[in-house]
Amino acid sequence: MQVPHALVGQVFTWQQVVFGLFFVFCLTPWASPPIALALGLVLAQTVGNPFPTHTKQLTHKLLQFSVIGLGFGMNAHAAVQAGKQGIAFTVVSIFGTLGLGFLVGKWLGLGRRVVHLISCGTAICGGSAIAAIGPVLGAKDEEISVGLGTVFVLNALALFAFPPIGHALHLSQNQFGLWCAIAIHDTSSVVGAAATYGNQALEVATTVKLARALWIIPVAIGTALAFKQPGAKIKIPYFIFGFVGAMLLNTFVPAAKPLGPPLVGLAKIGLTVTLFFIGAGLSAKVVLGAGIKPYILGILLWLVISTGSLLVILHTA
Repeated sequence: MQVPHALVGQVFTWQQVVFGLFFVFCLTPWASPPIALALGLVLAQTVGNPFPTHTKQLTHKLLQFSVIGLGFGMNAHAAVQAGKQGIAFTVVSIFGTLGLGFLVGKWLGLGRRVVHLISCGTAICGGSAIAAIGPVLGAKDEEISVGLGTVFVLNALALFAFPPIGHALHLSQNQFGLWCAIAIHDTSSVVGAAATYGNQALEVATTVKLARALWIIPVAIGTALAFKQPGAKIKIPYFIFGFVGAMLLNTFVPAAKPLGPPLVGLAKIGLTVTLFFIGAGLSAKVVLGAGIKPYILGILLWLVISTGSLLVILHTA
């Protein structure tokens, strides 16, 4: 039970005070995406998140606005080049992951819907893909929770692990950006890891990842047919078009150029706060509630796609 305390004339619990201090720190220049995620995880495992409903609602919107803001710092010509380079990786990795997920899930004896959710989350864009595919699949709330819990834990690991691995292997900015976009599940962690590595890596990773996210649409249609869900509603990630619009303005409209640096700065702060919110939602209950088998599936798929794509990138990009 949280005991309320008076502070500047208002009554707050210790949960709210700690949350507020961490939140304010995430707005400062000293915070980075990995630090923000770590603070969220510390909060979740200690005093707990006092605003779970609010942070869950804000995370999705804040990520969308942050991604659109990043578009004001990107060049359309460079983005087209990055998109061309990443399309072959995208197609092969998506269908390869879905096929491998089906086989491994069958071997583990997991439910067909849980397997498909985790496979889609790994193949396309993590939590966004699971949230979009779940209703089309007719998945139950607990099945969606298992899928989300699995990919969010692996996202957290990737955000910390990928930049040191990239430096150890002397990956170029382009190579690291491609690797992040293919091998990290969620857009938030892709952008967070790439931003830590460098601006060019960020540009490549964001462009390729958002192009990859558009595969939600054909995969959702295929899911509706495979699982016999006629008339199922498909959620289209419209914010991607906002990102493209911002990028086109920054490239072709000289008057928009001065807006770029402040908007990109705000977008990076928004991304940092987003990762703090995500970490704050990963309580022990969420982490352990999925059981061991979904994690085995998620880890195997993640290891295959991350090592396989890294080997290809090292030899071709």
